[in-house]
Amino acid sequence: MKRAVIDRETVQKIIDTADIVEVVSDFVHLQRRGANYIGLCPFHNERTPSFSVSRAKGICKCFSCGKGGSPVNFIMEHEQLGYWEALKYLARKYHIEVQERELTDAERAEQDARQGMMGVNEFAMEHFRSNLTDTPDGREIGLAYFRERGINDWAMERFKLGYSLEGRDTLYKAASEKGYSEKYLVDTGLCVRSDRGTVYDRFKGRVMYPIFTISGKVVGFGGRTLKTDKTVAKYVNSPESIIYSKKNELYGLYQAKSAIVKNDKCILVEGYMDVISMHQSGVENVVASSGTSLTPGQIRLIHRFTQNVTVIYDSDPAGIKASLRGIDMLLAEGLDIKVLLLPDGDDPDSFAQSHSSAEVEEYLQRNEVDFIRFKTGILLKDCADDPVKRANAIADIVRSIAMIPVEIKRQVYIKECSLSFGIDETMILRQVARDMAAGREKKAREAEREKARASVADGPGVAENDEIARQMADEQADREAQQAAQPHTPAAAAESVSPRPAQPGLMKRTRASVLEPQERALLRIVLKYGMLDLGQDFVEGEEKAEPVKVIDFVADDLAMDNMNFTNPLYHKIFDRALALRDSSWESDYEQHYQGACRRRREALEQGIAALKETASDLSDIKAGETLLNERVAKSFEEDLRSFAMSYFERLLTYDADDEIRAAVTDMVVERHQLSRIFTKYNQVGDADDKRLDELVPRALIALKYDAARCAFDELRQQIAQMQRQPDYDLEEVFRLMAMQRKWQQFCSELASHLGERVYEPLR
Repeated sequence: MKRAVIDRETVQKIIDTADIVEVVSDFVHLQRRGANYIGLCPFHNERTPSFSVSRAKGICKCFSCGKGGSPVNFIMEHEQLGYWEALKYLARKYHIEVQERELTDAERAEQDARQGMMGVNEFAMEHFRSNLTDTPDGREIGLAYFRERGINDWAMERFKLGYSLEGRDTLYKAASEKGYSEKYLVDTGLCVRSDRGTVYDRFKGRVMYPIFTISGKVVGFGGRTLKTDKTVAKYVNSPESIIYSKKNELYGLYQAKSAIVKNDKCILVEGYMDVISMHQSGVENVVASSGTSLTPGQIRLIHRFTQNVTVIYDSDPAGIKASLRGIDMLLAEGLDIKVLLLPDGDDPDSFAQSHSSAEVEEYLQRNEVDFIRFKTGILLKDCADDPVKRANAIADIVRSIAMIPVEIKRQVYIKECSLSFGIDETMILRQVARDMAAGREKKAREAEREKARASVADGPGVAENDEIARQMADEQADREAQQAAQPHTPAAAAESVSPRPAQPGLMKRTRASVLEPQERALLRIVLKYGMLDLGQDFVEGEEKAEPVKVIDFVADDLAMDNMNFTNPLYHKIFDRALALRDSSWESDYEQHYQGACRRRREALEQGIAALKETASDLSDIKAGETLLNERVAKSFEEDLRSFAMSYFERLLTYDADDEIRAAVTDMVVERHQLSRIFTKYNQVGDADDKRLDELVPRALIALKYDAARCAFDELRQQIAQMQRQPDYDLEEVFRLMAMQRKWQQFCSELASHLGERVYEPLR
């Protein structure tokens, strides 16, 4: 069988053909509103339309839940398809023949491995299901267990439950007889190869729970022993592999996704049986983290389907406290969280088994509470008479509020927290600000650690020192964090306990966070206008001047100052744009140019034919031809300019990289929220392509201004750190101060270009 991927030419044809209005109209009733269309969002329940579709930009966006993007992004979200499947969906819609190219040897090897492992898992699932019903041990042990737990045939079929026989290598022999590779049996973890080279079944003597991706592919298994032997692990799971990453899968999501979308809510429980029993009771929007701590990857999966999450806990206080971290992670992703505590002695499995669907739904509606009230009740329960414990519990709750990314929601919770605890709202607001700054610093420190680890891993001949380098990077980051947190003078110490909020310096605002708004503003300009001409560049030795593309001007200007985007994602997007400019721009532009020429000829021919029919004499025809030529020439130029303007936006909103596609889509549709300096004198709008000679240099200067301010502040910190030493090097301090003055002078010069009267230090 030929294995291939869609070739670039076909992808380009799909991009050129797919009409966002037509694609969305298949699922949403749209109404015209000005230049755009609007309708009810298909991704969440709403009464007032907030889903906007722009045919000119080729994108859609819900300004309530944030979902949308290009036609391929919309189909991926709505139909829950992968990138290539969504492209094929659009190809079928527009009757485009899909041309595919053969895979490289490396791509074919990886695809072979994935397909082989998927095939082995599929066989194993059917093997375990057959064992459950068609073998004596399966019926007497596995099926009897599920019956005892109250699981009916519908649920066993829905979740494809099975049983692995007790024999040492039953599955291995059955799979080998069917021609399945031993390598894939071992790579998936279904079988284990011993030190002696023999192969045996991993899950022998266990009831089996297949784990599905959201598209219904079996990528792993969970197996529960039915033995009472305490030395045997109760649960065994598939190991990590190229097809299975536990942190990125949720048990039951494949079965629950439709109900989650329909109810606009995801109910989160802990174990396999919790999910199965809830579904069996009629409550189907339920998934589980499979007994592990909730991960960011799992949370992002939930967020694809809904904004609302209800976390169900049993009545075990120790287990609840251990799981509260998951709530903070959900909050950090912007989800709306409610918590449900079950009656004493119940877990989701037993509660669903002993109640009807209507009773479960009613209990949910009556008893789920906001996370603040829940966490307050849990943490303050045992410390009412202990002021220290009470203060610590309140600080923990405030840290949770600081996780919330949406400012309006934070403000509501701050007010509620103030009323609940009788603490001044301003004081809580200050603490939230400190916790948010600490969170940003922690993320930046972690990013620096990863960067240090990566640089060590990439270095030649130092693999054996990875752990030492990692420890050194971690220790250095911790030292810097401690220095930032500790007051060094009496005045600083007084400030640290003062009710006045501290002024956040660079130690709390990393270089990356300071530069992010300017980098985003500059990248948006590149995405919007990157292939338009900017001024002229004189070729050495020639009199003729060649125009410079915006993206080339930006790249050259940054390179001259040895700068690049510090944000890794922005860096990746910029590099991808440069790659498109080098690899495909000329051929794409030539193809569009030929089409524009054809459209120009057709417009002229049609216009002249119309003139001959309506003109009264030759002079009218000549006058009409003059106007016609001017109009068609203007339309021709606008056609070419429009293609150049939309080039990066159009291609990158279809990019196969999920991160790039999502970020570019956000930048294309976001309202004009640029940095402080940039917005003071500029607003990126529809007419900005007429003043790029002013806009692009100003954006570059604004970025360099903030980079220079960072350099100045870093020197200030370095000097302060040296001066805290009793025998510091005075000459070195003077040298650093001289460098400081140069940076300050440079900042002042840039500030004058930006219209600022004086240099403004970081605050």
